[in-house]
Amino acid sequence: MLAVSKDPRAELAALCERGLDWQTHTTRLLANPAAARRAAVLVLFGVLDAVPARAASAAGASRVPADLDVLLLRRAATLGSHPGQIAFPGGRLEPTDSGPIAAALREAVEETGLDADGLEPLGVLPDLAVPVSNHIVTPVPAWWTHRSDVAAVDHAETVDVFRLPVADLLDPANRASTEHTVAGTTYRAPAFTVDGRLVWGFTAIVLSRMFDELDWAVAWNKDRVVRPEL
Repeated sequence: MLAVSKDPRAELAALCERGLDWQTHTTRLLANPAAARRAAVLVLFGVLDAVPARAASAAGASRVPADLDVLLLRRAATLGSHPGQIAFPGGRLEPTDSGPIAAALREAVEETGLDADGLEPLGVLPDLAVPVSNHIVTPVPAWWTHRSDVAAVDHAETVDVFRLPVADLLDPANRASTEHTVAGTTYRAPAFTVDGRLVWGFTAIVLSRMFDELDWAVAWNKDRVVRPEL
């Protein structure tokens, strides 16, 4: 049995300090980075949920506490980019934002109604390109210090806001890969399937690499392929 992390918040903060390599392949490179739009997302963890993980922690397979969770939302199916996908709260940087942390907090409040005073930003992670929508995105890990209610504020943009136990995301039974083909070559990227929800694309890449770098991940079958409904 792995020793359970006693301080996930400190481990997340240390990850922001040292950074990481996203290890993405060439299909995620932007043709013209200077023309890309800047955005930021809030990767918000906390231990405030009364519903613990069902599988991985109970089985002793994961280092994370059973009550550690991460905040996610489902984008509206009518949006022009990434419709219907599960994502982090976040959006484009505005001229009035002082930087990616301010932008991620502002967007998260607008999308979910959370109380920003109850959050502790832990830093930023390196930028990651999203070629399909021509964005360069800064992930902003944060810690939820006290509970506030969350819900989809504008249903034209967000249809659901929810928290998933990290240990369930890490359960090998809930991990998979997606495939896409570019110029005749097929590439795989990580995905998660929890309670009928499929987390893939940018969100899954960020979570998967963070879990690896934090030493929270356990071995899983990368040959299990799922196909998103596009």
